[in-house]
Amino acid sequence: MSRERPILFSAAMVRALLAGTKTQTRRAVKPRPEESPEGNLCGAWLSRPLGGLLLPKVSDIATHCPYGQAGDRLWVREAFSGPWCMEAQDGCAAVPPSKWGEGSRIWYWADGDPTYGDWTRPRPSIHMPRWASRILLEITAVRVERLQDISEVDARAEGIQELIDAGVGHDGSPIDTYRALWDGINGEGAWALNPWVWVVEFRRIA
Repeated sequence: MSRERPILFSAAMVRALLAGTKTQTRRAVKPRPEESPEGNLCGAWLSRPLGGLLLPKVSDIATHCPYGQAGDRLWVREAFSGPWCMEAQDGCAAVPPSKWGEGSRIWYWADGDPTYGDWTRPRPSIHMPRWASRILLEITAVRVERLQDISEVDARAEGIQELIDAGVGHDGSPIDTYRALWDGINGEGAWALNPWVWVVEFRRIA
């Protein structure tokens, strides 16, 4: 039976999802997997079920991906705002977040400046409730690899065209553009650490 989990994306990546140019995401594996000199899995991950394998590899931990497996679904959390009263009377009091409910008008900050009304500062994506999510993804594949093993094809599938359009990675290298994205999210020098990452492939279904 498939499961449904939330996942956070930045405004740029939300736009890439909406444009259909993002079909993959990479997230650091925690705790960090360890390998023996022979290339076998060792350390904390060996305490988890791995199908009875005698000499498991790091790639075998893909069955424990916290984002799910093929067939599972991910609903996207993004920065958003709740509504201000549109009428001049009553001082245009804000509707408190505790009063929001399904059907409330909200603004998705990835869409740019509001075209109507007055809006509060964006609420962090982590606070988005399920009913407010507008994007639903279905996982098609999961694997584990080193971050720097990303190919140019996969870098494009990470939705980097949105960054190129914004002037990032103007040298035309998909991998360099993705490196800038990774360091921008995870901190300067994060790419150089070359961590193991979950590679989650998906298709948008809503």
